[in-house]
Amino acid sequence: MKKALKIVGRILLGFLILIAVFLLVMTIYNQIMLKKNKDLYETPLGQLVEVDGHNMSIYTEGEGDHTIVFMSGWGTSSPILDFKALYSRLSDDYKIVVIEKFGYGFSDIVDGERDMDTILRQDREALEKAGIEAPFVLCPHSFSGYEATLWAQKYPEEVEGIVGLDMCTVNCKDESTLISEHDSMKKILPIYKFFQYTGILRIFEMDQSGTLSDEEKQIFKELYCKKSLNDTVVREGNNELERAAVEELNSMPLPTVPMIMYMSADNKDDKFWESGMQAMVDASENGQLIKLDCGHYVHDFEYERISKDMKEFIGTLS
Repeated sequence: MKKALKIVGRILLGFLILIAVFLLVMTIYNQIMLKKNKDLYETPLGQLVEVDGHNMSIYTEGEGDHTIVFMSGWGTSSPILDFKALYSRLSDDYKIVVIEKFGYGFSDIVDGERDMDTILRQDREALEKAGIEAPFVLCPHSFSGYEATLWAQKYPEEVEGIVGLDMCTVNCKDESTLISEHDSMKKILPIYKFFQYTGILRIFEMDQSGTLSDEEKQIFKELYCKKSLNDTVVREGNNELERAAVEELNSMPLPTVPMIMYMSADNKDDKFWESGMQAMVDASENGQLIKLDCGHYVHDFEYERISKDMKEFIGTLS
């Protein structure tokens, strides 16, 4: 028995040594790649405008009578590349804009308030400084749905339509879900940071759409390994700030602008998620709720379907 236990102990020790060596090699490799590819995550794909004394990244492509503004979900490392599969199918007919909020993509990591009113003010100022004029068709994914709703409530003259990509809506989460999500994030974040520091994140594929070039994939990966879930982004997703955003949205009537709400299969069994979208559609003067059989990043899976729908939708706008 003792001999067997010694053998098992040696095997476990060997296994732990292998893991330690692997992590050390990955960490060194990660630091080498971050230095080697510094230009990839420091050279903006769009333009930088100054907001509150810091640089914010704005990407534009195409021209047309309508301007579509893409707004990323929480924690998306490169909104410009994340949305490309969709907006590249629209830029022949419309002006497309991708806002990279502070902490995202090529925008600066900043201190300061990250409540929804601050984020909306900064985004509107960035568009103004970039010379991009309203009205807009807002195209928010996930968490940015709060901002898009607030935008349409406070500045309805600037919003001619909303295309919600599995977006958060007023009361899309009950109290238990809010608590559960934020508790899970507190537990997962240290593990995620460990994976980021050691370079294990490099193992994962960033391009869910399968449409990016090799160079674009590399840029996406370097931004993911360098900037994802930084302090600015984490503070934006604060539990109390999300509650405050919901409270503010509930203090005003829902927007009545035309809209399409896309719901993913990931949320098909969530009654609050669906009822939140249905409430938006019901308040809209011309609303549609479309359920898709794909993951939460609907624009990475159903970009052909969504781009076709958006062209038809925008064609109905005055």
